Amino acid sequence: MRIAQVAPLYESVPPRAYGGTERVVHVLTEHLVALGHEVTLFASGDSVTSATLAAICPRSLRSEPECKDALAWHQLELAQVASWRERFDLVHFHVDYLHYGLSRALDLPQLTTLHGRLDLPDLAPLYDEFAETPLVSISDAQRAPLPRANWLATVYHGLDVGPERFNSRPDDYLAFVGRVSPEKRLDRAIDLAGALRMKLKIAAKVDRADREYFERDIAPRLNEPFVEFLNEVDETHKLDLMANARALLLPIDWPEPFGLVAIEAMACGTPVLAFRCGAMPEVIDEGVTGLLVDDMTQAKAAVRALCGFDRRRVRARFDERFSGRRMTEDYLETYRRLLATRAARGGADGSRAA
Repeated sequence: MRIAQVAPLYESVPPRAYGGTERVVHVLTEHLVALGHEVTLFASGDSVTSATLAAICPRSLRSEPECKDALAWHQLELAQVASWRERFDLVHFHVDYLHYGLSRALDLPQLTTLHGRLDLPDLAPLYDEFAETPLVSISDAQRAPLPRANWLATVYHGLDVGPERFNSRPDDYLAFVGRVSPEKRLDRAIDLAGALRMKLKIAAKVDRADREYFERDIAPRLNEPFVEFLNEVDETHKLDLMANARALLLPIDWPEPFGLVAIEAMACGTPVLAFRCGAMPEVIDEGVTGLLVDDMTQAKAAVRALCGFDRRRVRARFDERFSGRRMTEDYLETYRRLLATRAARGGADGSRAA
């Protein structure tokens, strides 16, 4: 199969540090190539892939200080996809809704994986207009705000994390990994660690949009003696951090579409504490890979319980549910169903009824 993967340009594929979507695109692309498919990856020029790389910009846009308008580069990316469209049996987009008008006009054989939150009121009229667009969700919870959209499948993320990352003898600390933003609730993680008298190691990215929140609400608390703030770390250091933690804290306060960091921790054998939001009940097997809570009182008791979890069972469940190979097989099945529907119904009609 000739497949195009169209990635966001904010981070390289794979990302050097933070970047969940780009990491998933990398895993999927590499597995498709390994299975013998002809794959073209549209991404930034500093991406590393065994597929054919269609480099749109020299470097990932977040690492390019001169970039003031990311949308301009993404329009160039879509123009490149359009000019090469005859080369592909299917185009798999990961750039949100930017391409919907183009895909309709060209009748591209395509589908879109949505990686973000969908509960924003502005999205309902958009998806009513583009009701024919074939979509993949990354959790059932993610798709709930748009029940009328053309959902083909839910495909949970998968990763390639080798067994050498498993650690059965962690150190005595808790970990928080992700973005520093109000909805991620790092403040709750700090409160939990303080109440339990445990060390908290934080590996976190601070976006420009969240800089004021960080300086006002979080930075003053990083001087606590039990807190170690590591800033943003690369993949190797992130996995080491999680592998050596007693538990990963996800005290979120938003409709999390998936929570990639949760399965990264599971791959290391590290159980997860999460507030019962968004996709967390789908991702966490309660009592096996983690615990779900509704308030801070429950969270304190849950952390103590997590420290006694069987970390081998945590890793085993990751292998069962969240491997890169499983994700790729799920996508291939979705690709085949989509193309079969197009072939049976023919051209544009097939695309819009898929």
